[in-house]
Amino acid sequence: MGETEACPDGGANVLYGNAVRTPLPDRQAETLFHQNMTAIAEGRERKAELLADPSVSVAKAYETEFERVAETFERRLRRIAGDDYEAVARAYLRGEREDREGELAAYYIEGLWRIQQRSTISEMLFFPLILRYPDSFTVNLRFAGEHTTTESVPFESPQHAATDSEGPHAQQYFDESQYEQERAAEYLRETAGVIREQFPHPDEVPFAERKYGGVVSAGGRYESMFTEMLAPVSPDPDRFSEPVTESTLVPAGEEAKRTAEKYLPAAKVII
Repeated sequence: MGETEACPDGGANVLYGNAVRTPLPDRQAETLFHQNMTAIAEGRERKAELLADPSVSVAKAYETEFERVAETFERRLRRIAGDDYEAVARAYLRGEREDREGELAAYYIEGLWRIQQRSTISEMLFFPLILRYPDSFTVNLRFAGEHTTTESVPFESPQHAATDSEGPHAQQYFDESQYEQERAAEYLRETAGVIREQFPHPDEVPFAERKYGGVVSAGGRYESMFTEMLAPVSPDPDRFSEPVTESTLVPAGEEAKRTAEKYLPAAKVII
């Protein structure tokens, strides 16, 4: 996708309090959803490999992760709005169109731009929530004016620190930072397994056991400290009373409120 630019004023408004609900009408759709979630788990494992490698910077690990995310978003945007998805999104935000395609394109482009910024901006937390229901799934792209949650695993990035490499405690700092990165890498590998458990292949698990699933994750930064978190979430079985036939924006739901209260009790801004 290349360099992603911010949407005009109003981009945050399309994100705030909203999620995208997408139908799962058949086994093929379920399989595609499973494959997409597996790709997310694999991306998490790849980031773990890079964090555990002393020769790879934290910045490089996050750049690699973003490239995978951008590819996924681009495919989704093309399915929704065609090759001119950026123009579609901007027209929607300027009030020149009011259709579903424009709204969804604006949602994903604004979300992608904020994801791109999260490793370069201090105190901005990416806090997405993905939930599976019997006939659909929701993706809620959220961002908070924070850098951590109540359960995040922190680690230092020497590349982002104002540290004198020749100072008396420099080697100790670098060694401790590498230890923290290795610990975070192990956590990323473990929580990739949570994603696989929550969104299994439809051919391997009975419908009654796979019709509900969910994960909330968080990644943030404060100066030279980075943080990661992921946990399972139980969807509200009474959230939707009507089926959906195409992707559409819906209110974020009680699960969004519940996870924000549990993991971000002190956050002042959630978009």
